[in-house]
Amino acid sequence: MRKLHLDFIENPAMHTSVANPIETTRLLGAQAKAASSAMARASAADKNRALLALAGLLRENTQALQVDNAKDLERAVAAGLAAPLVDRLRLTPKVLETCAQGCEQLAAMPEIIGEISGLRQQPSGIRVGQMRVPIGVFGMIFESRPNVTIEAASLSIKSGNACILRGGSEAIDSNKALALLVGKALTQAGLPTDAVQLVQTTDRAVVGELIAMPQFVDVIIPRGGKSLIERISRDAKVPVIKHLDGNCHTYVDDPCDIAMAVTVADNAKTQKYSPCNASEGLLVARAVAAQFLPQIGAIYAAKGVEMRCCPESKALLAGLPGAQLQDATEQDWFEEYLAPIISIKVVDGLDAAIAHINHYSSHHTDAILTRDHMHAQRFLREVDSASVMVNTSTRFADGFEYGLGAEIGISTDKFHARGPVGIEGLTSLKYVVLGQGEVRG
Repeated sequence: MRKLHLDFIENPAMHTSVANPIETTRLLGAQAKAASSAMARASAADKNRALLALAGLLRENTQALQVDNAKDLERAVAAGLAAPLVDRLRLTPKVLETCAQGCEQLAAMPEIIGEISGLRQQPSGIRVGQMRVPIGVFGMIFESRPNVTIEAASLSIKSGNACILRGGSEAIDSNKALALLVGKALTQAGLPTDAVQLVQTTDRAVVGELIAMPQFVDVIIPRGGKSLIERISRDAKVPVIKHLDGNCHTYVDDPCDIAMAVTVADNAKTQKYSPCNASEGLLVARAVAAQFLPQIGAIYAAKGVEMRCCPESKALLAGLPGAQLQDATEQDWFEEYLAPIISIKVVDGLDAAIAHINHYSSHHTDAILTRDHMHAQRFLREVDSASVMVNTSTRFADGFEYGLGAEIGISTDKFHARGPVGIEGLTSLKYVVLGQGEVRG
């Protein structure tokens, strides 16, 4: 599915081109750099005014946006894009309302730019602290979801940055329509429209140039398929905030509340199949497997979820009406399906579950369902993932659900930003030193 998606994005027949994509990209970079200075000094009131204006414009233009979105959906279906990836393209009223609420949530959040923390008096008399400042300019390269245009734009505005957005060709009409609304909101707030720029061409040469302009771009954030992110990580000449895939797990522990575990494991897999925070692996402690697996298996069977099983779990699920059971391969434990497919394995207990997750997961999001407080604490400490959860669905691994207003992406890196990347992830800290004429002896 990922391969099909990338082929569609990189299909030359889909490209809209400009006479000189490299020159055009450099112009975008220069404009963004200039706008970043204005955004860094913009008042909190002006940034919040732009966010509230954008929320209003999204609601006012919901019907018009769906008309543009329908063009992208029609092309996607005609090109044979996989159903989960078509689903990612949809700008439903609910999606647009969530975007609008995200803008409002960001506007209501405290201003962190210019905040000084940790100010300490030194023996010399100077006081040393750290100030939170914008990164400057970030480039965002993303696929499928056009709502990322709004998430990126709104976070960029709130954090006082400028950004250059390059979406995939499959969402070009939707992205252009959304970018126009962002420009209107910036104008209404008296902020530079160049603070958020959408690349108007899908020419692949733009990506190569965008990731190689350290004179204009301070960080690149790719959001899409593994092949895209690997390519950008390999070729970029500026820092990259990334995650390669979302092989998330739900572990059903002994002891646990079986009814709760069934509800959560169902939601974690089937609430929506295409997001990177959907559970792709289900691990079950042997002591509860005979009671738990037939219940969750019946739900998955009714919803058409294919189950790729270890021998022990397959034996416990055999005979369920409508169950699609397959033998799991070694690759299945690594797989991000983005589809109604889940791998299922019976494990000895907590130690085996943690070992499996740390070996096979993509270190995105993993959850334990348990009644044992000590097991929960060990899972939180020992599972090496960006988000680790107790007694809830992995589908909550999301900037909006975490109260960040929106997210620019979910980072599985360990430096600078990890997990859903919100306002703080788009800022940096610099040391500030306050004195009264002190000199070093």
